Amino acid sequence: MANPHGTPIWYELMTADPDASKAFYDLVIGWSVEAQPAGDMDYRMIATVGGDQVGGVMRLTDDMAANGAKSTWLFYIGVDDVDASATKIQAAGGALIVPPTDIPDVGRFAFATDPQGIPFYIMRGSSPDASGAYDRNGMGKCNWNELITPDQRAANAFYAEVFGWTYPDKMEMPGDMGDYIFIDIAGQQIGATMQYPGEGPDPGWRFYFRTPDIDASAQKVADVGGTVMMGPHDVPGGGRIIVATDPHGVVFGAVGAGAA
Repeated sequence: MANPHGTPIWYELMTADPDASKAFYDLVIGWSVEAQPAGDMDYRMIATVGGDQVGGVMRLTDDMAANGAKSTWLFYIGVDDVDASATKIQAAGGALIVPPTDIPDVGRFAFATDPQGIPFYIMRGSSPDASGAYDRNGMGKCNWNELITPDQRAANAFYAEVFGWTYPDKMEMPGDMGDYIFIDIAGQQIGATMQYPGEGPDPGWRFYFRTPDIDASAQKVADVGGTVMMGPHDVPGGGRIIVATDPHGVVFGAVGAGAA
């Protein structure tokens, strides 16, 4: 894996109904989620219109749900050494849900939570190629990673300690919402953190995927059973975003230029 330590490399939707999720996201984002593969494990690759892979869709089984798993978007943070990073996660106040584990021909991963209980994966892929799943300008790819956390100061310290993230810039938000603090790693800006306002969707990681027309995407969300909670509206840098839920209540974001 050629991606620098601490950078996002993969996105994953856990859902109880992969067929319905495929229909929704294929239309709204413009992806092509593959059909159910052969075998016992229902894991479907997500391809952009250009054919690049951006992530996967995992079926949420009854057993997984019984053990507390729920439909949600997650991401994988690339690391140089999964075992060393897992040790750092625990030392910094996080927890391991799945300890370091090998996936044949894929890589080594662990599933963890930060000190506020927000889940994420870490991974060292076996491929020599770099992942392009996070690409600010790539159509259908993740454009932004946003952490909404009940303790912004503690969360920022945790991710800095484990992954080497820095926070060189911030933007004041309206009212008493505090600062929107930007995340840098390996010479690139990958997202931001913000304090959970105490209402709205639960704290967690939120991912924004690029679409060709954000206004059209917002209409499609409503047409196929989702809900637009915010937007479309302009954001600094010239883009327009929405925050929405899919038909299963999973929160996601989309970004685009909107109609001319």
